[in-house]
Amino acid sequence: MTSPGYRRPLMIVAAVIAVLSLAAVGAVMAIAFNGGVAPVWITSIALYGLPVAFMLAVVLVLDAVRQRRRQ
Repeated sequence: MTSPGYRRPLMIVAAVIAVLSLAAVGAVMAIAFNGGVAPVWITSIALYGLPVAFMLAVVLVLDAVRQRRRQ
């Protein structure tokens, strides 16, 4: 079974976005613990990164299901 060439790069992008988002969540928590306010760009990555990564993962899962049903 050969996979199309777009699956692996999409998986890597989703993983990188998820890791960056989790790091941003940790940074926001650390900054808040020290009594500060995190910059907007870090907060935005923390808020929107994980949902984007999960949506990309859902697309990959649905594509895998579609590929299995086709064969």
